[in-house]
Amino acid sequence: AWYVPCLASLETLQELCRKENLTCKSIGITNRSLKSYEVEYLCDYKVEEGKAYYLVKWKGWPESSNTWEPRKHLNCPLLLQNFLRDKNEYLSRGREGKAMKVRNHVKALKPAIADYIVKKAKQRIALQRWKEELNRKKNHKAMILVENTVDLEGPPLDFYYINEYKPAPGINVLNGITTGCECADCPAEKCCPKEAGFILAYNKRKKLKIQPGLPIYECNSYCRCGPDCPNRIVQKGTPYSLCIFRTNNGRGWGVKTLQKIKTNSFVMEYVGEVITSEEAERRGQLYDNQGNTYLFDLDYDSDEFTVDAARYGNVSHFVNHSCDPNLQVFNVFIDNLDLRLPRIALFSTRTIKAGEELTFDYQMKGSIDLTSDSAEGLSPSKKRIRTVCKCGAVCCRGYLN
Repeated sequence: AWYVPCLASLETLQELCRKENLTCKSIGITNRSLKSYEVEYLCDYKVEEGKAYYLVKWKGWPESSNTWEPRKHLNCPLLLQNFLRDKNEYLSRGREGKAMKVRNHVKALKPAIADYIVKKAKQRIALQRWKEELNRKKNHKAMILVENTVDLEGPPLDFYYINEYKPAPGINVLNGITTGCECADCPAEKCCPKEAGFILAYNKRKKLKIQPGLPIYECNSYCRCGPDCPNRIVQKGTPYSLCIFRTNNGRGWGVKTLQKIKTNSFVMEYVGEVITSEEAERRGQLYDNQGNTYLFDLDYDSDEFTVDAARYGNVSHFVNHSCDPNLQVFNVFIDNLDLRLPRIALFSTRTIKAGEELTFDYQMKGSIDLTSDSAEGLSPSKKRIRTVCKCGAVCCRGYLN
């Protein structure tokens, strides 16, 4: 399905709900806000006759209902802290590299400062709502956080969170499984990996033990083993709390882990819209012109299909490229044995500290590393605009493609 963002502003929707006495939690209209006044954020500041006043945006009310309130009427310490922090952040930004002195005793704020404070407040609210939406839609227990301390960028307007592949019309991503293993205690001689001709991918600590390029065959929905089976790892989703954050070097959004991740641990799955390679070629031209890269070729057995995470995806949509990554790509088969349609799992290549950014090599497809040298051998129809790499690694190749 295709979605169209609502063209009405948040304030317009709030006013309509209030007039019709309707509640809508997603835009801040609750039974409480319909019957009482609650501060949503502070917009401006002034001093009159020795008293401090703040311009208040009331939750669930349009901006036309904003009022000036004396400091003693405000019982919102966190919002006051945000207001002062945003004001000082604006004032301390350097002009031509020279920091401005922050003055706390002013009678009125300049319009540019007040405008910045309002934009930051709206951004903070939008990112909070986005975080809540992501956590409602995810199918794993770990939390997803959102953070932007760099600029005024808000949530992406044309991105929809999904937990599994979204096939384009005519593509079936669930086929090939009719039976499962009969193991009472996996792994056994007849367990799923051995039936497929490969070894079990995980050790007793549920860490990866196979080399890149080898496939992972996990137990499926037909298997007798329970949810605690040591051969059910990727299908449970990411076990780590992650944070989508705004990078400070022009790479847009990124993802960092909030927990320590040990070597050879499953981190996340790369999901998106499954399309044909022909459609991927068409979209790739558009993405290259925009300087974006979201296409992941499913080339384990053939190059018939591609995963496009541009509009539909999970947290992996925001993971940046690095020429020296800490995540490695593996092909996984669970409820689908079609070699053309493996699931894509990202495992840690080393210990990753809490707070460290997660990255993988955009040119790494399973065991095949498409370096910039190999890209030169592509046919003219396959050659695209080259995107400059900003990963900062010592071994950086210079380009993403």
